[in-house]
Amino acid sequence: MLEIRDASFDEKQVIDRVADIHISTFQGFFLTFMGKGFLKQLYLSFCKHPESGLLVATEDGNTVGFLAYSGNYSGLFKYMIKTRLIPFAWYSAGAFFRKPKVFMHLVRAFLKPSETKRNEKYVELSSIGVDFCCKGKGIGTQLIDALKQRVDFSKHEYITLETDAVDNEAAIHFYEKNGFIREKLFETAEGRKMYEYRFVGERQ
Repeated sequence: MLEIRDASFDEKQVIDRVADIHISTFQGFFLTFMGKGFLKQLYLSFCKHPESGLLVATEDGNTVGFLAYSGNYSGLFKYMIKTRLIPFAWYSAGAFFRKPKVFMHLVRAFLKPSETKRNEKYVELSSIGVDFCCKGKGIGTQLIDALKQRVDFSKHEYITLETDAVDNEAAIHFYEKNGFIREKLFETAEGRKMYEYRFVGERQ
């Protein structure tokens, strides 16, 4: 039986499993390159930050999917720098040695939430992944439905997410199927074309 619930920061095995699913889901992506230790610190931060969260899908006691989100993305990154700077620096060291250009990419990643700060309140769907052995079971949709249920749309204007605009048809179809509307196309500093999607829920 599948269960969707909030992960706790003291569930080390769950955080470890979330990092594994991230690595298998996002092969070749920047955060994956940073390594498993970095990812564990990242998802631990989602659990501990008061305006963020980490949803996990469990089946027969096994973690098979996750969704990370934040209602204050800028605050989350400030929290990460303030409370977990040393662990992040430690786990980043190996990536820096392998590829020195990673440093500027990481700096831009940490500065981005402040640079894109908006007047309205919203929830950022930061990351979602499902174990490959469980694809096609609707677990991703159930994770998104659980997030929609947790968001108070009387306080937040929308849920937003960003996804690649090129060679990413499956993910684009998935988000659109789950009610997300394409807001705009933009390009990152690295020249990566991205779509921003939004889901606007009903106000109570």
